[in-house]
Amino acid sequence: MPSARTRQDHASTVVVYAALIGNVLVAITKAIAAAWTGSSGMLSEAIHSAVDTVNELLLLHGLRRAELGPDRDHPLGYGRELYFWSFIVALLVFAVGSGASLYQGWLHVRAPEPISDPLVNYVVLALAAVFEGSSWWVSLRQFSRAKGELGFYQAFRRSKDPPSFMVLFEDSAALLGIAVAALGNIGVQLTGDARLDGAASIVIGLILAATAVLLARESKSLLIGEAANPALATAVLSIAASQDGVRAANGLITVQLAPDQVVAALSLEFEDKLRAPEIEALVSRIEKDVAEAYPQIVLLFVKPQTPEVFRARKGRRLGVRRG
Repeated sequence: MPSARTRQDHASTVVVYAALIGNVLVAITKAIAAAWTGSSGMLSEAIHSAVDTVNELLLLHGLRRAELGPDRDHPLGYGRELYFWSFIVALLVFAVGSGASLYQGWLHVRAPEPISDPLVNYVVLALAAVFEGSSWWVSLRQFSRAKGELGFYQAFRRSKDPPSFMVLFEDSAALLGIAVAALGNIGVQLTGDARLDGAASIVIGLILAATAVLLARESKSLLIGEAANPALATAVLSIAASQDGVRAANGLITVQLAPDQVVAALSLEFEDKLRAPEIEALVSRIEKDVAEAYPQIVLLFVKPQTPEVFRARKGRRLGVRRG
């Protein structure tokens, strides 16, 4: 039976590949339509899809790099590469996708050009909606399974798996962009004012900018080091506290390295009667039990401390951070 880690990696990869295939098809069809009709909104959509295609390739690269094991230069492995490339993806959405759309829109508002053969745009937008919608549905189902009972925004903020929420956000922004581009074309046809096409491009750029800000914020938080799910800390402390010879399980500090990789530092107070060999055996038993229950904890440090010392040092550390 595949492990939870294998299933998670496979699910994330499937979501990204589905988005990649959809974005390649959409980018080609939109680019042809933009060249045929001269629509600014359609050109912005083509740029958006091209950027998304590059983004999926970067996420796949990050997923592969995150699987590399520890070596001499990187003793904790390469898990955080996924968070680095996720942050780059957010920057690309903002700098290239949003920036190009806003610029194209501004140009066409200042110097509007009529749209030739708008029927081509509608056909392409309908096809794009099918392609993007298929990818969106795959990513939505995966994210819904992963989030459990949490709300979508709460699950997004707590998620440690960037591909799952990035693809969903990108596809959602793409579907909104398709709707805006269609409305821009309809507005031009109804009013004869070609500036509405440029305005649609500007709105698409703003949608992409808002999406990029949300993605960059979460990716940055993961990149600099987020704590793992609090339920994990509670469970590990419970395992440690249940061991004979442990007087108190003071606390656990965790850092998320990748969606399926966590480093943890466990503070324990041992019984005074224990000798060094007994403490070593007890620590080995705790490490074994934790590894069996939670294989995502790739490294566990155990530090002997009294509760008072642990609380004092934790307080000083948090005080420095606030200052």
